[in-house]
Amino acid sequence: MSDSGRGKGRLVADRRYPRKAAKKPAPKKRKATKPARRKAAAPKGLFGRLVAFVLGIFGWILAIIWRLTWRLTAVVLILLGLGVGYVYATLPDVAQLLDGRARGSVTLLDRRGDVFAWRGDQFGGVVTADSVSPYLRDAVIATEDRRFHLHPGIDPIGIASAIRINLREGRGPLQGHGGSTITQQTAKLLCLGVEFDPDVWETEAEYVADCRRTSLVRKGKEALYALAMEAKYSKDDILSIYLNRAYMGGGAYGAEAAAQRYFGKPAAAVNAAEAAMLAGLLTAPSTLAPTGNIERSRNRAATVLRLMEDQGYLSSAEAESALANPATLSDAAEARAGGYFADWVMDTIPDFASVESRQDVEIATTLDQRLQTAAEEAMKVIFETKVKEGSTAQAAIVVMGADGAVRAMVGGRKTGVSGVFNRATQAKRQTGSAFKPFVYATALELGYGPYDTVVDEPFCMNIPGSGQWCPDNYTNDFAGRMTLTTALKDSRNIPAVKISEAVGRDLVRRVADDFGIKSDLADTPALALGASESSLLEMTGAYAGILNGGSSVRPYGLRELRIKGDPEPMIGAGGGIGERVIQEEAARQLIFMMEKVVSEGTGRRARLDGREAAGKTGTTQAARDAWFVGFTADYVAGVWMGNDDNSPLTGVTGGGLPADIWREVMVRVHDGLPARPLPMIVPQRPQPTPAPAPQAAQQQPQQPQRQRRQEDPIEGFVNQLLRDILGGN
Repeated sequence: MSDSGRGKGRLVADRRYPRKAAKKPAPKKRKATKPARRKAAAPKGLFGRLVAFVLGIFGWILAIIWRLTWRLTAVVLILLGLGVGYVYATLPDVAQLLDGRARGSVTLLDRRGDVFAWRGDQFGGVVTADSVSPYLRDAVIATEDRRFHLHPGIDPIGIASAIRINLREGRGPLQGHGGSTITQQTAKLLCLGVEFDPDVWETEAEYVADCRRTSLVRKGKEALYALAMEAKYSKDDILSIYLNRAYMGGGAYGAEAAAQRYFGKPAAAVNAAEAAMLAGLLTAPSTLAPTGNIERSRNRAATVLRLMEDQGYLSSAEAESALANPATLSDAAEARAGGYFADWVMDTIPDFASVESRQDVEIATTLDQRLQTAAEEAMKVIFETKVKEGSTAQAAIVVMGADGAVRAMVGGRKTGVSGVFNRATQAKRQTGSAFKPFVYATALELGYGPYDTVVDEPFCMNIPGSGQWCPDNYTNDFAGRMTLTTALKDSRNIPAVKISEAVGRDLVRRVADDFGIKSDLADTPALALGASESSLLEMTGAYAGILNGGSSVRPYGLRELRIKGDPEPMIGAGGGIGERVIQEEAARQLIFMMEKVVSEGTGRRARLDGREAAGKTGTTQAARDAWFVGFTADYVAGVWMGNDDNSPLTGVTGGGLPADIWREVMVRVHDGLPARPLPMIVPQRPQPTPAPAPQAAQQQPQQPQRQRRQEDPIEGFVNQLLRDILGGN
């Protein structure tokens, strides 16, 4: 049978296993769809479109600013780096930056070798941050730059704080507090590497002022220099430069000089209180210098100590101990002795050894600090006890040896000062009767004796071009015939004029000049009455010539000058005994006459108990000047008193307050010294002779009567020849 395909299905094998139920496909998870973002609605209205336009412009500007800012910042950083690199390349080795003084220093030693004064820019030697006392290093950091070890040369925090304080106190942002770091201050001390050029600055003072000026441009350069220093040097190097260059008052540059100047010890040995005082000076060295006002310096030091405690440099116990025991000055700094004397010595040294030479000089002087103190105390005692309150009168004192070595000098009522007007050396005043000893010295040299006589009577002279001149005595009376000793003792004017004219006015001028009175001497009869001007130093030196036996004296204060470090001195003593002016016999006779001035005459208030003294008073017209100059066997002293404006003194003569001051000085000067007799000749008094009748006024001076000593023919011929040459009678 045949099969046909119609109606038949496909032939397939039967399944061996039953068909599993077909899985229904899992329904497809519908993806979470984000809500469609709604397009911002277009601004409706004119206002909306205007706001959108403004915002768009603003955003465009911000985008431009941002692009410019980061590009400009990049350029600035590149330029800053180049600038720092350039300055870095110009910085020298640190050793070359430690001593930056513009001038040299002068250290003055007294006759015993002790330091008593300093001049110029003192530099005690190089120190480092490691070699100074740790207290000093910490005090400087605590006071000047507490973040010194943290910043790269500039301190943004400190600058912001300084600006805030300045604005709060009503100043400009750069006025007052500067916020400068120690590195920036060091850069300023280095003048940003600019050296002094005389073609740019006329003086170094102008150069320093230019280095210290403040402006935004200058501050910028200072910051650049500070960054370069931080890159070139270590922190200790920078601090070392600062400690060596910083000015600390009193002429001291650097920590070593300041420590020696104020405390007499090296910077390595200062304690906490001393370190705090030194660090406190950095703010205002001239104002806070302890030699000017110790209490002000201690108050500033107390502030520094509290800063050190707050920052952990001192424990509470250390700070309390330092506050309870503040720093004290050394004996030399405390004394401030011989300021007038030191100024005078500085004026006598040559230019090549002055402070302007930039060399460090040491000068050994003649000053005796004990005698200097004696003179200052005597001045103070008299003005406190015998001068009325409110008086403007001034005084000066000079004490020296018979060889002209000045031992003490006071140039005014105010002591312990320097750089002020020195009335002992700079004031030229009329000498009055203090000049009379040179008139009598001339007469004694020509053979007159202390007991030769002269008539004190009305007396007139015709002066060519001026007419008749009639001198008066201070007492406005006439005493008749008297010895030369009495005339000097009582300071009679008319006898002095007669003697001067009799021996020859020119010869009197020569004798005075040879004794050291170098001022222009009047060529009139008033010469004998002290009409010429002189300084107290000159007059005291001239009297020293009388004491030493008649030889001239050049007052001096310098014994030896040497450059520090050199074994041999460059200059020796600057004065001393010179040529003979009058014979020793004449000088000793004059000392006898001057002793009578003190023991019996116008200088009685200058008498010293148990000790011989000689001298002479002097009072000028209208009492504008009052003098007492005299001596013992050991010392010569001169005292001047007057007003700076040359106005008359009230109730003062040479035999009054000046003699009182002289006595007070000499009592202290001779304390502990044995009494020695004056080197004088006591002449034999001649037999009294009847005094002649008074004579009428005359046009020419009467020849004084004198007891001539016996002359041999040769001596008589020589003396007569001398009189003829010099114009004497």
